[in-house]
Amino acid sequence: MNFQQSFKGAKSAGTLYLVPTPIGNLDDMTFRAVKILQTVDLIASEDTRNTQKLLNHFEIETPQESFHEHNSGLKLSKMVQFLASGKSIAQVSDAGLPSISDPGHDLVLACISEAIDVVALPGASAGITALIASGIAPQPHIFYGFLPRKKSEQVAFLTEKVAYPESQIFYESPHRVAATLTNMLAVYGDREVAFVRELTKLFEEYRRGRISEVLASLETHPIKGECLIIVSGSDAIKQDETSDLTDLEAVEALIQAGEKPNAAIKKVAKIRGLVRQELYQSYHDL
Repeated sequence: MNFQQSFKGAKSAGTLYLVPTPIGNLDDMTFRAVKILQTVDLIASEDTRNTQKLLNHFEIETPQESFHEHNSGLKLSKMVQFLASGKSIAQVSDAGLPSISDPGHDLVLACISEAIDVVALPGASAGITALIASGIAPQPHIFYGFLPRKKSEQVAFLTEKVAYPESQIFYESPHRVAATLTNMLAVYGDREVAFVRELTKLFEEYRRGRISEVLASLETHPIKGECLIIVSGSDAIKQDETSDLTDLEAVEALIQAGEKPNAAIKKVAKIRGLVRQELYQSYHDL
């Protein structure tokens, strides 16, 4: 077991700080994030050129070293040795939270294995930022990042997730958005979706509606920039489809479709106008 007390006790090694950076608007940088970048011994950057713009803006002079998916294997041991010597590193990605779609997780695991403290700072995340303004149910949700590029692999991936009740968050290239939405329409049907681009920037945009409606809008209003797609989860159980099932059978049907028991109980109680606690007690034989 790894036991970490981030800010107590004597430390023989340095600390790895996971520092979020703005996803667009530099005013979203926190005071604490700036202070950490100013005081650590090294900044491990996904792209030193992008990070340098941020450092210049806040007059931060801490040295950088590139650390990304193409060189992480070569630099991982060097970073760990640097930390073990008593020096600290702030890891940043180009935008948002480290370890999300970049090699930060490998460094976190290496530090944990060597009992080096890993401290995460809260901050901007494009997926969660878009979700809470999307109009799609924020809980429960699943973040998937980028989908497979090949159509056959993408369709197979979506087919595995078609019955999931959670809202689903995807990153996507503007050049592939139309093709991805077309595949989603074929697999998921015409669900509610939110297409989001250029978060926190001048051209920030939300398109909310059915998948077919958002697809049609792409023909008349072309897009560019960084994009997200948020799709509503499967409504796996409807009253008209389960009228021949008992209340407990309806709960079990939802669980078989991927729902967690408590979420299934809550949904069935809402659909059928039941007292949730009574249904919970019946399900668990209380």
